Amino acid sequence: MASSSQEVPAGARKLEGKVAVITGGANGIGACTARLFVKHGARVVVADIQDELGASLCAELGPENSSYVHCDVTDEADVAGAVDHAVARFGGLDVMFNNAGVSGAPCFAIRDATKADLERVLAVNVVGPFLGTKHAARVMVPARRRGCVISTSSIASAVAGAAPHAYTASKRALVGLTESAAAELGRHGIRVNCVAPAGVATPMATAGMGGVDERAVEAVLEAAANLKGVGLKVDDIAAAALFLASDDARYVSGQNLLVDGGFSVVNPSLGFFRD
Repeated sequence: MASSSQEVPAGARKLEGKVAVITGGANGIGACTARLFVKHGARVVVADIQDELGASLCAELGPENSSYVHCDVTDEADVAGAVDHAVARFGGLDVMFNNAGVSGAPCFAIRDATKADLERVLAVNVVGPFLGTKHAARVMVPARRRGCVISTSSIASAVAGAAPHAYTASKRALVGLTESAAAELGRHGIRVNCVAPAGVATPMATAGMGGVDERAVEAVLEAAANLKGVGLKVDDIAAAALFLASDDARYVSGQNLLVDGGFSVVNPSLGFFRD
């Protein structure tokens, strides 16, 4: 997949004239995707609670291409406001990328998990995309724009034991929400999909591993990977989101696109393919 740092010739831009809202857009996967979308001709609203990072990113991207709005995805007024801001500032909405998420407490024992943590994770990882999808549809349907909604899922949506229970439950619920919305909104020409990364060294991942160095996180993830010698980067997730947002995926809807190097289809305990 192409790196977000590469220049894109005008004739090859996949999102020319499109408008996108990216929640959790101030850093990590969201920021990388914002940069890539702008390179492909989109104008982007970066919606996040990290005001300094979001404003800095939009200063980098330029006011003609981007705008920052404070948005807590658990607050419906904030989500509705981010969508309305995109319409007012750039004239419409074509892509809603529900990317904001939290990992929750690093607790793999159900006996130690807390109800409060579960509710917080569900609020961000499920309620947030629900609200983003709802308000994207609110403006896309009457405008008759053949838009798309993308949400950041996870390998945890397909592999048990890959993440804490609250996170896993949230990402599996998100896939169900995506499929349900795709079933409804297809009649309006709106596609709804997820992109589901394997582990990648984002700020959220490094924090979840005790704030260790990014290279140390990458080494751990590479050791567990099925596809060797590549190494998953945030650029790869951004490229997958670009594919789903573009006309390259014009007949793709209701899918949970796993970007995991085949990890989810392998049972390593069988050992058939060991050298």
